[in-house]
Amino acid sequence: MGIELLVNLSYVAAAVLFIFGLKMLGSPATARKGNLVSAVGMFIAVVITLLDQSIIDYKWIAVGIVAGGVVGAVIARSVAMTSMPEMVAMFNGFGGIASLLVGWAALYGFEANAFEMITIALSILIGGVTFTGSMIAYGKLSEKMPGRPLVFAGQRVFNILLILAIIASTVMFVLNPEQHLYLYLVVGLSALLGIMLVIPIGGADMPVVISLLNSYSGLAACAAGFAINNIILIVAGALVGASGIILTQIMCKAMNRSLSNVLFSGFTKVAAGGGMAKIEGEAKAMSAEDAYYVLEAASSVVIVPGYGMAVAQAQHVVKELQEILEKNGAEVVYAIHPVAGRMPGHMNVLLAEADVSYDLLLEMDAVNPRMDTFDVAIVIGANDVVNPAAREMEGSPIYGMPVINVDMARNVFVMKRSMASGFAGIDNPLFFKENTRMLFGDAKEMLGNIIKAFA
Repeated sequence: MGIELLVNLSYVAAAVLFIFGLKMLGSPATARKGNLVSAVGMFIAVVITLLDQSIIDYKWIAVGIVAGGVVGAVIARSVAMTSMPEMVAMFNGFGGIASLLVGWAALYGFEANAFEMITIALSILIGGVTFTGSMIAYGKLSEKMPGRPLVFAGQRVFNILLILAIIASTVMFVLNPEQHLYLYLVVGLSALLGIMLVIPIGGADMPVVISLLNSYSGLAACAAGFAINNIILIVAGALVGASGIILTQIMCKAMNRSLSNVLFSGFTKVAAGGGMAKIEGEAKAMSAEDAYYVLEAASSVVIVPGYGMAVAQAQHVVKELQEILEKNGAEVVYAIHPVAGRMPGHMNVLLAEADVSYDLLLEMDAVNPRMDTFDVAIVIGANDVVNPAAREMEGSPIYGMPVINVDMARNVFVMKRSMASGFAGIDNPLFFKENTRMLFGDAKEMLGNIIKAFA
């Protein structure tokens, strides 16, 4: 068997593993196995590529593998679950900068034709946008910079001029690759565009932004694959790019908003336009002991997790309460909103870590029709995704957004540290409903007190 045939067969095998691995990632029950299958595919692709390219000196490749492996292992083991969204944003950025560097390196060592020059330019351009955009997303998610939309007068005009400048410099770069000035302009302007695309987006829209940036990183890798004529990089990049776009569309649908609305008008900016009636009322507080008495008599309970559960690291205590309620004869399920938390699938990841059965994780569309049958709805740190203003208040910035209708349950327990608004900065009339009781404090501690009452 010739080396070329072996390489092509290996690439086909790797591509098949990528596809099956990606398919498995679509279900919590098979996600871990899918991740392993994809990793095996990538291992095959890397090994066969190194053999195919007849690399003379593997020293720096070995150094890169060891250094990257050590850094990745340390980050993965040390990062808290609350920091998972910003870690994903950072990894997207690393993928972008890698594609930029691959495209840049493709300029040297061989004579590129017109098509290859276009793909090199695209890998540099998309990679630069992805890197800086992901770093801004990381800053917003980690609260190292303001999470609110950052806008200024004439921003859209500036962005239009920036895009025109990028187009002009990219054309000049493709026509005159020996002129490094155009290369530096493409790199610098693409990096600036990435910043300008993300700073006007509010923190509440970060789940959509992360999935979109993930798509960008795939497209950048695909372009880099064309630039260096590597089939498996093209396939892998196309899969990531396509899946990221599909996920972005799903997230936008879950928010009842278009992608253009997410990109060009953050929640806070919309809210500043006025039109929303002031929410007034008196929140009724409840103690853990009082909550125990209601839960002890409940026959059905739905738990709605949000980012507050991640902050409190309360997922294991939630699982413990679930088991106690089930032993007490109650049905317990979880209602998961598609954009709960700060990244796609955030709540699923947290609950999977606590070994919550996948069968108990119900999507919003499955749980809403039967919400009025639940004796108790426990909201743990969620805010915007349970806000009834989305149904009741036409002036609300989230009006029309599908939410989990917890206010229709017989009793609603909301666990929050304070009456502060959620990540979108919008008041929640749920807190003032007649059937709602507020349990103020750390969710983990409050749940622990309820569990002690059952003992």
